[in-house]
Amino acid sequence: MNIGKLKFEHIAFLAPMAGIADRAFRELCVQYGAAYCVTEMVSSKGLTMGDRKSGELLTIGSEHPCAAQIFGDDPEIMAQAAVKCLEYRPEVIDINMGCPAPKVAMNGGGASLMKHPELAYEITKAVAEAVEIPVTVKIRKGWDDENVNAVQMAELAEKAGAAAVAVHGRTRMQMYSGTVDYGIIKAVKNAVSIPVIGNGDVTDEQSAAIMLEKTGCDALMIGRGALGNPWVFAQINAYLDECRVLPAPTVTQKMAVMLRHIEKIIEYKGEYIAMREARHHAGYYTKGMRGGAALRKEICTFEHFEQLEELAFKIAKEQG
Repeated sequence: MNIGKLKFEHIAFLAPMAGIADRAFRELCVQYGAAYCVTEMVSSKGLTMGDRKSGELLTIGSEHPCAAQIFGDDPEIMAQAAVKCLEYRPEVIDINMGCPAPKVAMNGGGASLMKHPELAYEITKAVAEAVEIPVTVKIRKGWDDENVNAVQMAELAEKAGAAAVAVHGRTRMQMYSGTVDYGIIKAVKNAVSIPVIGNGDVTDEQSAAIMLEKTGCDALMIGRGALGNPWVFAQINAYLDECRVLPAPTVTQKMAVMLRHIEKIIEYKGEYIAMREARHHAGYYTKGMRGGAALRKEICTFEHFEQLEELAFKIAKEQG
Protein backbone atom coordinates (compact mmCIF):
# COMPACT_ATOMS: atom_id res chain seq x y z
CA MET A 1 0.00 0.00 0.00
CA ASN A 2 1.46 3.35 -1.06
CA ILE A 3 0.33 6.95 -0.91
CA GLY A 4 2.69 8.71 -3.25
CA LYS A 5 6.16 7.69 -2.07
CA LEU A 6 4.90 6.68 1.37
CA LYS A 7 4.91 2.92 1.78
CA PHE A 8 2.89 1.14 4.46
CA GLU A 9 3.60 -2.32 5.85
CA HIS A 10 0.24 -2.38 7.63
CA ILE A 11 -3.10 -1.15 6.30
CA ALA A 12 -5.12 -0.24 9.42
CA PHE A 13 -5.34 3.57 9.54
CA LEU A 14 -6.84 5.91 12.13
CA ALA A 15 -9.64 8.06 10.69
CA PRO A 16 -9.83 11.79 11.33
CA MET A 17 -12.45 12.57 13.99
CA ALA A 18 -13.20 16.12 15.08
CA GLY A 19 -12.94 16.50 18.84
CA ILE A 20 -11.53 12.99 19.23
CA ALA A 21 -8.47 12.28 17.06
CA ASP A 22 -6.26 14.91 18.66
CA ARG A 23 -2.51 14.58 19.10
CA ALA A 24 -2.83 12.54 22.30
CA PHE A 25 -5.20 9.99 20.75
CA ARG A 26 -3.25 9.80 17.49
CA GLU A 27 0.00 9.10 19.32
CA LEU A 28 -1.68 6.39 21.38
CA CYS A 29 -3.18 4.68 18.34
CA VAL A 30 0.11 4.76 16.43
CA GLN A 31 1.81 3.15 19.44
CA TYR A 32 -0.76 0.36 19.18
CA GLY A 33 -0.15 -0.22 15.50
CA ALA A 34 -2.08 2.37 13.49
CA ALA A 35 -0.01 2.65 10.31
CA TYR A 36 -1.20 6.16 9.48
CA CYS A 37 -3.34 8.90 10.97
CA VAL A 38 -4.97 12.20 10.06
CA THR A 39 -5.37 15.37 12.11
CA GLU A 40 -8.72 16.78 13.09
CA MET A 41 -10.16 18.83 10.26
CA VAL A 42 -9.10 22.46 10.06
CA SER A 43 -10.94 25.30 8.33
CA SER A 44 -8.95 26.57 5.36
CA LYS A 45 -10.26 30.09 5.97
CA GLY A 46 -9.35 30.01 9.65
CA LEU A 47 -5.89 28.68 8.92
CA THR A 48 -5.08 31.29 6.29
CA MET A 49 -6.30 34.02 8.64
CA GLY A 50 -3.91 32.91 11.36
CA ASP A 51 -6.44 31.33 13.70
CA ARG A 52 -4.58 30.07 16.78
CA LYS A 53 -6.79 27.02 17.29
CA SER A 54 -6.09 25.83 13.75
CA GLY A 55 -2.40 25.71 14.55
CA GLU A 56 -3.06 23.70 17.69
CA LEU A 57 -5.14 21.17 15.76
CA LEU A 58 -2.37 20.76 13.17
CA THR A 59 0.45 20.23 15.66
CA ILE A 60 1.96 16.80 15.03
CA GLY A 61 4.12 15.00 17.57
CA SER A 62 5.49 11.48 17.29
CA GLU A 63 2.51 10.11 15.35
CA HIS A 64 4.07 9.73 11.92
CA PRO A 65 3.15 9.36 9.15
CA CYS A 66 0.34 11.84 9.61
CA ALA A 67 -1.81 13.86 7.22
CA ALA A 68 -3.09 17.38 7.81
CA GLN A 69 -6.78 17.59 6.96
CA ILE A 70 -8.38 20.80 5.68
CA PHE A 71 -11.88 21.70 4.56
CA GLY A 72 -13.44 24.56 2.62
CA ASP A 73 -15.10 25.47 -0.66
CA ASP A 74 -12.71 27.95 -2.26
CA PRO A 75 -9.93 26.42 -4.40
CA GLU A 76 -7.54 29.34 -3.94
CA ILE A 77 -7.96 29.49 -0.17
CA MET A 78 -7.68 25.72 0.09
CA ALA A 79 -4.41 25.85 -1.83
CA GLN A 80 -3.09 28.58 0.46
CA ALA A 81 -4.14 26.56 3.49
CA ALA A 82 -2.36 23.49 2.15
CA VAL A 83 0.87 25.46 1.85
CA LYS A 84 0.35 26.76 5.40
CA CYS A 85 -0.04 23.17 6.62
CA LEU A 86 3.50 22.40 5.49
CA GLU A 87 4.80 24.37 8.49
CA TYR A 88 3.59 21.49 10.69
CA ARG A 89 5.45 18.87 8.63
CA PRO A 90 2.68 16.47 7.65
CA GLU A 91 3.46 13.72 5.15
CA VAL A 92 0.14 14.18 3.33
CA ILE A 93 -2.54 16.83 2.81
CA ASP A 94 -6.04 15.38 3.13
CA ILE A 95 -9.13 17.19 1.82
CA ASN A 96 -12.34 16.63 3.75
CA MET A 97 -15.27 16.10 1.39
CA GLY A 98 -17.18 13.78 3.69
CA CYS A 99 -17.92 15.50 7.00
CA PRO A 100 -21.71 15.35 7.55
CA ALA A 101 -21.86 17.82 10.46
CA PRO A 102 -24.37 20.59 9.70
CA LYS A 103 -22.00 23.42 10.66
CA VAL A 104 -19.57 22.17 7.98
CA ALA A 105 -21.79 20.59 5.33
CA MET A 106 -24.33 23.41 5.36
CA ASN A 107 -21.63 26.03 4.83
CA GLY A 108 -20.08 24.71 1.64
CA GLY A 109 -17.45 22.37 3.10
CA GLY A 110 -17.24 18.69 3.92
CA ALA A 111 -19.93 16.48 2.42
CA SER A 112 -21.62 19.40 0.67
CA LEU A 113 -18.93 19.07 -2.01
CA MET A 114 -20.52 15.73 -2.94
CA LYS A 115 -23.24 17.90 -4.54
CA HIS A 116 -20.67 19.88 -6.55
CA PRO A 117 -18.26 17.48 -8.30
CA GLU A 118 -16.79 20.17 -10.56
CA LEU A 119 -15.92 22.38 -7.58
CA ALA A 120 -14.48 19.35 -5.77
CA TYR A 121 -12.25 18.75 -8.79
CA GLU A 122 -11.05 22.37 -8.85
CA ILE A 123 -10.25 22.25 -5.13
CA THR A 124 -8.28 19.01 -5.42
CA LYS A 125 -6.39 20.26 -8.46
CA ALA A 126 -5.51 23.56 -6.77
CA VAL A 127 -4.24 21.83 -3.63
CA ALA A 128 -2.29 19.18 -5.56
CA GLU A 129 -0.56 21.86 -7.61
CA ALA A 130 0.25 23.94 -4.53
CA VAL A 131 2.21 21.33 -2.56
CA GLU A 132 4.80 18.70 -3.39
CA ILE A 133 3.62 16.12 -0.86
CA PRO A 134 0.76 13.70 -1.70
CA VAL A 135 -2.83 14.94 -1.58
CA THR A 136 -5.70 12.64 -0.65
CA VAL A 137 -9.46 13.11 -0.61
CA LYS A 138 -12.02 11.70 1.84
CA ILE A 139 -15.53 11.32 0.42
CA ARG A 140 -18.83 9.61 1.14
CA LYS A 141 -21.13 7.38 -0.88
CA GLY A 142 -23.03 10.49 -1.95
CA TRP A 143 -25.22 13.24 -0.55
CA ASP A 144 -28.32 11.02 -0.30
CA ASP A 145 -29.70 7.83 -1.83
CA GLU A 146 -30.89 9.72 -4.91
CA ASN A 147 -27.44 11.19 -5.47
CA VAL A 148 -24.86 8.41 -5.13
CA ASN A 149 -21.77 9.69 -6.93
CA ALA A 150 -18.72 8.38 -5.08
CA VAL A 151 -17.38 6.80 -8.29
CA GLN A 152 -17.57 10.12 -10.17
CA MET A 153 -15.98 11.97 -7.25
CA ALA A 154 -13.13 9.46 -7.03
CA GLU A 155 -12.48 9.60 -10.76
CA LEU A 156 -12.34 13.39 -10.64
CA ALA A 157 -10.04 13.28 -7.63
CA GLU A 158 -7.64 11.00 -9.50
CA LYS A 159 -7.79 13.24 -12.57
CA ALA A 160 -7.05 16.28 -10.40
CA GLY A 161 -3.91 14.70 -8.97
CA ALA A 162 -5.03 12.95 -5.77
CA ALA A 163 -2.73 10.15 -4.63
CA ALA A 164 -5.47 8.18 -2.84
CA VAL A 165 -9.13 8.41 -1.92
CA ALA A 166 -10.90 7.29 1.27
CA VAL A 167 -14.56 6.30 0.92
CA HIS A 168 -17.07 6.17 3.76
CA GLY A 169 -19.81 3.84 2.57
CA ARG A 170 -22.71 5.97 3.79
CA THR A 171 -24.40 9.06 2.38
CA ARG A 172 -24.34 12.39 4.11
CA MET A 173 -28.02 12.07 4.99
CA GLN A 174 -27.35 8.74 6.71
CA MET A 175 -24.75 10.39 8.92
CA TYR A 176 -23.54 7.32 10.88
CA SER A 177 -26.79 5.34 10.89
CA GLY A 178 -27.58 2.17 8.98
CA THR A 179 -24.94 -0.15 7.60
CA VAL A 180 -21.99 0.61 5.37
CA ASP A 181 -22.40 -0.02 1.63
CA TYR A 182 -19.51 -2.26 0.62
CA GLY A 183 -20.71 -2.21 -2.99
CA ILE A 184 -20.00 1.49 -3.49
CA ILE A 185 -16.48 1.14 -2.09
CA LYS A 186 -15.88 -1.79 -4.43
CA ALA A 187 -17.22 0.25 -7.36
CA VAL A 188 -14.78 3.05 -6.55
CA LYS A 189 -11.91 0.56 -6.28
CA ASN A 190 -12.80 -0.82 -9.72
CA ALA A 191 -13.02 2.66 -11.25
CA VAL A 192 -9.69 4.23 -10.26
CA SER A 193 -6.05 3.21 -10.27
CA ILE A 194 -5.04 5.16 -7.14
CA PRO A 195 -5.32 3.43 -3.73
CA VAL A 196 -8.77 3.26 -2.17
CA ILE A 197 -9.20 3.31 1.62
CA GLY A 198 -12.39 1.71 2.91
CA ASN A 199 -14.14 3.40 5.83
CA GLY A 200 -17.20 2.50 7.86
CA ASP A 201 -18.15 -0.16 10.44
CA VAL A 202 -14.61 -1.51 10.89
CA THR A 203 -14.49 -2.28 14.61
CA ASP A 204 -12.47 -5.49 14.96
CA GLU A 205 -10.54 -8.18 13.11
CA GLN A 206 -13.60 -9.79 11.54
CA SER A 207 -15.12 -6.58 10.22
CA ALA A 208 -11.71 -5.58 8.84
CA ALA A 209 -11.46 -8.85 6.94
CA ILE A 210 -15.01 -8.46 5.64
CA MET A 211 -14.29 -4.93 4.40
CA LEU A 212 -11.24 -6.16 2.51
CA GLU A 213 -12.99 -9.20 1.06
CA LYS A 214 -16.13 -7.39 -0.07
CA THR A 215 -14.51 -4.24 -1.46
CA GLY A 216 -10.96 -5.15 -2.50
CA CYS A 217 -9.84 -1.86 -0.95
CA ASP A 218 -6.15 -1.21 -0.36
CA ALA A 219 -6.39 -0.09 3.26
CA LEU A 220 -8.86 0.35 6.11
CA MET A 221 -9.75 3.48 8.05
CA ILE A 222 -11.01 2.94 11.60
CA GLY A 223 -12.87 5.75 13.35
CA ARG A 224 -15.50 5.02 16.01
CA GLY A 225 -14.17 1.46 16.35
CA ALA A 226 -11.01 2.87 17.94
CA LEU A 227 -12.78 4.88 20.64
CA GLY A 228 -11.72 3.50 24.01
CA ASN A 229 -10.12 0.74 21.96
CA PRO A 230 -6.72 1.82 20.55
CA TRP A 231 -5.45 -1.77 20.63
CA VAL A 232 -7.84 -2.57 17.76
CA PHE A 233 -4.99 -1.72 15.37
CA ALA A 234 -2.68 -4.33 16.89
CA GLN A 235 -5.51 -6.87 16.77
CA ILE A 236 -6.25 -6.18 13.10
CA ASN A 237 -2.56 -6.25 12.16
CA ALA A 238 -2.04 -9.61 13.88
CA TYR A 239 -5.14 -11.07 12.25
CA LEU A 240 -4.42 -9.86 8.72
CA ASP A 241 -0.67 -10.49 8.79
CA GLU A 242 -0.43 -13.71 10.78
CA CYS A 243 -4.01 -15.08 11.04
CA ARG A 244 -3.54 -14.65 14.79
CA VAL A 245 -6.21 -13.50 17.25
CA LEU A 246 -4.82 -11.42 20.09
CA PRO A 247 -6.56 -11.72 23.47
CA ALA A 248 -8.89 -8.92 24.49
CA PRO A 249 -7.38 -6.50 27.00
CA THR A 250 -8.23 -7.03 30.65
CA VAL A 251 -10.03 -4.41 32.71
CA THR A 252 -6.71 -3.59 34.37
CA GLN A 253 -5.10 -3.02 30.98
CA LYS A 254 -7.99 -0.85 29.84
CA MET A 255 -7.72 1.33 32.92
CA ALA A 256 -3.97 1.70 32.50
CA VAL A 257 -4.36 2.81 28.87
CA MET A 258 -7.18 5.19 29.79
CA LEU A 259 -5.00 6.87 32.39
CA ARG A 260 -2.09 7.11 29.96
CA HIS A 261 -4.44 8.65 27.38
CA ILE A 262 -5.77 11.30 29.77
CA GLU A 263 -2.26 12.08 31.05
CA LYS A 264 -1.27 12.86 27.46
CA ILE A 265 -4.24 15.19 27.04
CA ILE A 266 -3.22 16.96 30.24
CA GLU A 267 0.31 17.35 28.89
CA TYR A 268 -0.94 19.00 25.70
CA LYS A 269 -4.04 20.87 26.84
CA GLY A 270 -3.88 21.24 30.61
CA GLU A 271 -5.89 19.51 33.32
CA TYR A 272 -9.02 21.66 33.07
CA ILE A 273 -9.69 20.79 29.44
CA ALA A 274 -8.38 17.24 29.76
CA MET A 275 -10.72 16.30 32.60
CA ARG A 276 -13.69 17.47 30.61
CA GLU A 277 -12.58 15.49 27.60
CA ALA A 278 -11.92 12.53 29.92
CA ARG A 279 -15.65 12.28 30.57
CA HIS A 280 -16.21 11.39 26.92
CA HIS A 281 -13.25 9.04 26.55
CA ALA A 282 -13.87 7.27 29.86
CA GLY A 283 -17.36 6.40 28.64
CA TYR A 284 -15.79 4.25 25.93
CA TYR A 285 -13.05 2.74 28.09
CA THR A 286 -15.62 1.62 30.70
CA LYS A 287 -18.19 0.36 28.18
CA GLY A 288 -19.34 -3.15 29.06
CA MET A 289 -17.91 -3.11 32.58
CA ARG A 290 -19.99 -3.98 35.63
CA GLY A 291 -21.73 -0.85 36.86
CA GLY A 292 -20.50 1.07 33.83
CA ALA A 293 -23.33 3.61 33.85
CA ALA A 294 -22.68 4.51 37.49
CA LEU A 295 -18.96 4.76 36.81
CA ARG A 296 -19.50 7.13 33.91
CA LYS A 297 -21.81 9.28 36.00
CA GLU A 298 -19.18 9.49 38.71
CA ILE A 299 -16.42 10.36 36.26
CA CYS A 300 -18.49 13.29 34.98
CA THR A 301 -18.08 14.95 38.38
CA PHE A 302 -14.28 14.73 38.42
CA GLU A 303 -12.17 17.88 38.22
CA HIS A 304 -8.72 16.42 38.86
CA PHE A 305 -6.69 13.56 37.42
CA GLU A 306 -6.08 12.07 40.86
CA GLN A 307 -9.80 11.37 41.17
CA LEU A 308 -9.82 9.45 37.92
CA GLU A 309 -6.65 7.63 38.87
CA GLU A 310 -8.13 6.53 42.19
CA LEU A 311 -11.30 5.24 40.53
CA ALA A 312 -9.33 3.42 37.82
CA PHE A 313 -7.25 1.59 40.43
CA LYS A 314 -10.45 0.66 42.28
CA ILE A 315 -12.07 -0.68 39.08
CA ALA A 316 -8.96 -2.67 38.20
CA LYS A 317 -8.80 -4.20 41.68
CA GLU A 318 -12.47 -5.17 41.71
CA GLN A 319 -12.87 -6.30 38.10
CA GLY A 320 -9.33 -7.22 37.13
